[in-house]
Amino acid sequence: MITFSNVSLIYPHSTKTILENLSCEIEEGEMVLVMGETGSGKSSLLRLINGLVPHHTGGILAGDISVDGISTRTVKPGALAHLVGIVGQNPLNGFVTDIVEEELAFSMEALNFAPDVMRKRVEEVLDILGLTAIRHRSIATLSGGEQQRVAIGTALVMHPKVLVLDEPTSALDPIAAEEVLSVLHRLVHDLSVTVIIAEHRLERVIQFVDRIIYIEGNGETSIGLAEDILKRAELVPPIIRLARALNLDEIKTSVREVRRQTEDIRTRDFPASASSTRTSAPAIIVSDVSHSYYGKIALHKTNTTIGRGEIVAIMGRNGAGKSTLLHTIVGLHSPDSGSITVNGIDPVTLKGANRRRAIGYVPQEPSDLLFAQSVGDECAQADRDNELAPNSTWNLLNSLVPNISLNTHPNDLSEGQRLALVLSIVLSASPEVLVLDEPTRGLDYRAKNLFALALKEYAAQSNRPVLLATHDVELVAELADRVLFLAEGEIVADGSTLDVLLSSPAFAPQVAKIMSPKPWLTVSDVVTAIGNTE
Repeated sequence: MITFSNVSLIYPHSTKTILENLSCEIEEGEMVLVMGETGSGKSSLLRLINGLVPHHTGGILAGDISVDGISTRTVKPGALAHLVGIVGQNPLNGFVTDIVEEELAFSMEALNFAPDVMRKRVEEVLDILGLTAIRHRSIATLSGGEQQRVAIGTALVMHPKVLVLDEPTSALDPIAAEEVLSVLHRLVHDLSVTVIIAEHRLERVIQFVDRIIYIEGNGETSIGLAEDILKRAELVPPIIRLARALNLDEIKTSVREVRRQTEDIRTRDFPASASSTRTSAPAIIVSDVSHSYYGKIALHKTNTTIGRGEIVAIMGRNGAGKSTLLHTIVGLHSPDSGSITVNGIDPVTLKGANRRRAIGYVPQEPSDLLFAQSVGDECAQADRDNELAPNSTWNLLNSLVPNISLNTHPNDLSEGQRLALVLSIVLSASPEVLVLDEPTRGLDYRAKNLFALALKEYAAQSNRPVLLATHDVELVAELADRVLFLAEGEIVADGSTLDVLLSSPAFAPQVAKIMSPKPWLTVSDVVTAIGNTE
């Protein structure tokens, strides 16, 4: 279905080759995962499949890519619309209408589909992706995860032979992600649709894929079965790190298979680990806060207190009210009722430099905070604003995601690189409170580990709290002291990370699922417990 023939790609002014002499075939009805470090070129490889690279993005391309016998060199991307459906990293950038149902129908209207065909396909996609309840909603009022499902739906209604998805689960809660991946799995097996996915959260997708294309950097790529690639790759999910830590004979990619391999460990007795509870003075106080959008209740009489030095994760389904709670805490709007104080101050009253020092905020769309013409200019401006030594912000960025050129325009960065840039700018101000909305979208495992270390160090300094809304259960297991679980605008669980994650099968991390009923969330928990008995 898709053939890469001696494909090489490099962008002008780039310091590295994206692809070098790549040759491979992707068969009809195959699901292939593209993996690699943040900024390694995964999105570029996907865009080669429908010709967006180099027709729209530029770049020097050698070799040839053909889809169903059509060379992408000879046609523009629009000529492949009937063959290739593509869902980008940032769905909001691709929408052209205001209402969900109209967005799903738009591409079919542009190609003059019959009204009865359009209606039938829209209804199918609404049911498949669980969008029926929001079909008449304005796209601007949807959560990030809901927008991502709409974007996937706009591709599915065209019944493409090839479906290309760039981090399709990055803004989805674990349940919604599982549903979307199950839909893709059915498309592959029932309709022989060819699916190519680029994803950083490998723990979600590796059990579904047939093969992996691993972009190793400097243009080198490896292609093979998931087990073979993951056996030697550096970027691996917790399930593989656990297998390595326990010296298991084989690399398996599903929870069920690894549970069978570790039965002897789970049946052994281990001393109970001491649970630690943190008590500290309150930094953020939320009292009976309610808020609505367009008549829809987003928060309902919400109460919580965040202590100094605490790292607190807010979790819940898409649309549960996580972002609304963060927006209220940082003072983007006043609540309809109730009150919020941040270190004794109403956040709505904070302005200018006082706001920057009081509250550091990273939104779901980090590019909203970028305005300069290059990475270097953004870092230099942050240094001046925060009265830091030159290159302080740049050094922080380089520690999170190395090898970004100072001359690169922020719009030319990958989603993960752009997020790392905004994180560096916000952290460089050393705010009294740090609030982050989906802070790991587009970050590989190495970058996430460094990010987690940076947040722990930040929280330890002067007892400053960190509040993050995320669907990344693996990050929460490694980082958070406490979890707030929201449902329909109300906090339905509030407790230690161990207690909350273990009590929720859907939101439990991989290690917890494998090692249940043992109270372990991470690979280090397992290694520590076993080490204490030897």
